[in-house]
Order: sequence, then structure tokens, then C-alpha cells
Amino acid sequence: MNAPLPEAIRKALESVTLDDKYSLEHGRAFMSGTQALVRLPMLQKKRDAMFGLNTGGFISGYRGSPLGGYDQALWAAKKHLAAQNIVFQPGVNEELAATAVWGSQQLDLYPQSKKVDGVFGIWYGKGPGVDRCSDVFKHANMAGTAKHGGVIALAGDDHIAKSSTAAHQSDHIFKACGLPVFFPSSVQDILDMGLHAFAMSRFAGVWSGMKTIQEIVESSSSVSVDPDRVDIILPEDFRMPPGGLHIRWPDPPLEQEARLLDYKWYAALAYVRANRLNHNVIEGPHDRFGIIASGKAYNDTRQALSDLGLDDETCRRIGLRLHKVNVVWPLEATITRDFALGLQEILVVEEKRQVIEYLI
Repeated sequence: MNAPLPEAIRKALESVTLDDKYSLEHGRAFMSGTQALVRLPMLQKKRDAMFGLNTGGFISGYRGSPLGGYDQALWAAKKHLAAQNIVFQPGVNEELAATAVWGSQQLDLYPQSKKVDGVFGIWYGKGPGVDRCSDVFKHANMAGTAKHGGVIALAGDDHIAKSSTAAHQSDHIFKACGLPVFFPSSVQDILDMGLHAFAMSRFAGVWSGMKTIQEIVESSSSVSVDPDRVDIILPEDFRMPPGGLHIRWPDPPLEQEARLLDYKWYAALAYVRANRLNHNVIEGPHDRFGIIASGKAYNDTRQALSDLGLDDETCRRIGLRLHKVNVVWPLEATITRDFALGLQEILVVEEKRQVIEYLI
């Protein structure tokens, strides 16, 4: 006969509800990647409140696999979003949704009508929707974000054309529009890197791009939902230009372009550097072979090493160094050089067209 559960465990189990993924203030909750994307703006709102900011959130986009259920999850969490002053309004199409999110960053241009300190925004769409929105992304990214706003452009990529007429990879479109590209490798990464993506967007005045694919966003796991879990460090080695990097008016197009090329990208790189968003996961004193990977390719690499019997200690013993990239573009140079230092050979593991390999 099984022994009865200890009283503390029994009470903890009795208190678990399906709403924990959205209502739990601290600790761990079980959720899918899609649900983590619903929880992300709530965490951002909580963090802002911790620092004395009264902010709101705005989410708009157009559904498509692997983000086909995102709007349904947002609707299901309507009461939780409303309690955090977060509005969800799906777009008639991808471009109108992106333009609406762009509008959320223009609050500081009309200070007489401000009811909050800032509005953070999320745009979402399937890979082909990213293609359609390139004009909006370019204009909005050059115009900039609000000081207490910030935007994440969320791309649902279909690398294997499971539900698309063509395989899709959004890295190159984001790069062409000047958006730094985050690629989370787990449900926890969606929350952690999502908070960093908002913080980078605010600091550097850029829209942050984030790739999701089926294997990540449709997976589920137990994750930490503590709003203070992520320690955000603002760079001290970047000198802001006169007037800063945020949206302003009037702002001639060539001045916007110069600000993006000469300052915003370097501010984003400084943020990656200060927070070590790209880092060695395995390293030893005599490394000679390096592997660098991001997102799902990083997970595949870890699995391949495990299948080969190469645990972390064995990798260190044989001189194998593993580097995880969370921001695939722009690739921060000093961190990457430190990874490469002393190595005889580097293997880049990434899906579809090269991004990291060419940057190295």
C-alpha cells in the first residue's frame, strides 16, 4: 500500500489550478510555448510595476502556424490580460496589425493625452506575414520605440514547410529591416529572452525580432514565472548620441537612417555584450574544437552530443567547446572572438540558410 503524501506536498497539489500559468505570482508553472507568449507581456507589466512604471501592453497580428493558436490563447486569457492593462486586437491583415503596434510607440509624441508611462507592443505573424510587413518594419524600426515602450515582432517560422507552401526562415527579412533577431530554444527561453528583447528594444530604440518554430513554441514544460528572474543590465560602454535613440518628431528620413546605422545597432550589440546573451555552455582549459548553435539547432546539438555519450565533463576532457547564441543577428563580435580563441576548428550548426556562419 502506498504511503500517504506529506502534508506540505498534499496542500501544494490541492492549490494547483489550470490558471497558474497566468495567475501564479512566483514559482513554477506548466505551460506551452504559446502560453508563454501570453504570459510574457504580463511579466513585462509586473517588472515595470516593480520599478515604479505605470505601463500598458498592446498585441496585434495575424494568425498562422506555428502561431495559429496564439490569438485563441490570448482570448482565453482575456481577464488576466485586462487585469494587467494589456489589450489584444487581432489585425485584419499583417500590415495593419504591424502599423497599429507602431502606433503604440508614438505615445510620447502626444504627451497631453498620456494615461500611462508607456505601451509595450507585440506583433505576431507567420513567416510569409513577416515578408508582407517588411515596409512597416523598416519604417517603424527607423522611427524608433518609446523610452518606456518597446516592441517584439514575433515570427512563426515553418522550416520544414509542414503547413506552408514554402519553407520559411525569417532571419534574413528581419536583418534586411534592421531588427535584431532573438531565437529562443525552450519555453523558458521564450520568457527570459522575451524580457531581454523588450529591454533591448527600449535601450536601443529598435524593434526586436523573435523567431519561433513548431518544435519550440508547441512544446510544453515547467518554467519559472518569477518577474525578477531575469537580471537586466544596461550597458555602460555605449555613449548615447545627442537626443538619444527613441522616437521623435520631426525626424527626417536620412537622420533616422543615420541613427539606425551609426548608433542603434551598436546599442543593441552593447546590450548583448552587457547581458552575455551569447555564451559558452561548455568550455575547458584545453579546448581545440568548437560548436556554435542557436534555437532548435542548439537543442539538436545537445541531443547529438548526448547520443554520442559526450556529457559535459567528457566534452571538457576532450577539448570540445559549445557556444549558445540567443541573438543571431547582429552577432556580437567580442563574445564570438572569445569563443573562438584557441580553437583549431569551428562547426556551425544552424537550420536553413546560413546566418551565423557568414557572420563568423
